[in-house]
Amino acid sequence: MLYRKMDSTGDELSILGFGCMRLPQKNGRIDEERATRQLRDAIDRGVNYFDTAVPYHMGASESFVGRALSSGYRDRVKLATKLPPWQTNVRKDMDRILGEQLDRLQTDHIDYYLIHALNGESWVKMRDLGVLEFLDGARADGRIVHAGFSFHGGLPDFRTIVDAWEWQFCQIQYNYLDERLQAGTEGLEYAAAKGLGIIVMEGLRGGLLGRNVPPEVKRIWNEADVSRTPAEWGLRWISNRPEVHVILSGMNDEKHIEENLHIADEALPDSLSDEELELVRRVAGTYRSLMKSDCTGCRYCLPCPAGVAIPDCLQGYNNKHALRDKRAGMMYTLFVGGAWSGTPALASLCTECGTCLPRCPQNVPIPELLKEVAADFEGPFFPMKVWFLKRMMAFWRWRSERGQRL
Repeated sequence: MLYRKMDSTGDELSILGFGCMRLPQKNGRIDEERATRQLRDAIDRGVNYFDTAVPYHMGASESFVGRALSSGYRDRVKLATKLPPWQTNVRKDMDRILGEQLDRLQTDHIDYYLIHALNGESWVKMRDLGVLEFLDGARADGRIVHAGFSFHGGLPDFRTIVDAWEWQFCQIQYNYLDERLQAGTEGLEYAAAKGLGIIVMEGLRGGLLGRNVPPEVKRIWNEADVSRTPAEWGLRWISNRPEVHVILSGMNDEKHIEENLHIADEALPDSLSDEELELVRRVAGTYRSLMKSDCTGCRYCLPCPAGVAIPDCLQGYNNKHALRDKRAGMMYTLFVGGAWSGTPALASLCTECGTCLPRCPQNVPIPELLKEVAADFEGPFFPMKVWFLKRMMAFWRWRSERGQRL
């Protein structure tokens, strides 16, 4: 197992981190016997960074991780979990939530504590509620050791958050398709220059870069002098960056865990040749040629006067057609349709006012594409889908709160 030292914390961390969001399941619940065996085997083989959060597995992940790390395993790892802004409404919520997390995880401290899934809006909310004072206090009394944040927003907001406090680390979505999405390469380098440790999530876009690979992409991978799976290419590309300290993988299959452990034994920084990096660039370019739009998710087009979540609409459209993501329609209904937030931000709300057009650095014909998105994802049964998912979300929240108490 290869390790990288995070200078901001002084810890030697395994390049492979175990994400506990997609653990193996049986009968709709975490398969505790199998998942415990997977976690403990990974620790025995050198993985020392484990990441969980309040909502994972409908609230059951933290409690499971606490049980799985018993019998001495907790002392062998660095444990990360997160404070959910959507459950934080007043300052005292922060202390209450952290206390509940410590109980569920059966520990007296969290090694790496993150503010979960920040963007510009949620950052302002948490800042104004006093989250920085909370983090100072929790570090001072030992409930948390290191403080950071995970991020899902645009690059300008990322810079603002990085500059707002003396964070020790951040967690960003990063892969060879997302060099310009969210924080992207520019954000990674900005945070690293400020001394932050870098944790990478979604290195394979939720597994999409490792499965359902288009024939056009397969042909390029097959040109390589060395035989690697698409997943190995993707993870090696990330580990090639010396700024990256940990790559999280939501592992739930023994075969995939074995492959990831093998990669983590060999994937040194700056180890890919120029020819191999060019191969990855060609693969990324081929994926982009299959995409329906050139949207990079920079969010400069926002706010939309009609309330359309333009980047989310276009990213979902790309995911469906370029990455063959079978979940794209459901995700559109959930996050754009308003099933999650209660506020629709649909492509069909576009009035073609054109406000977004001069703001877009990629010159994307946004109104035209939004018509295509609406035709693809929306239809006569779409309101019924939103209604159904809203009730599913109500059930999910109930299960999440119940799972946190187990």
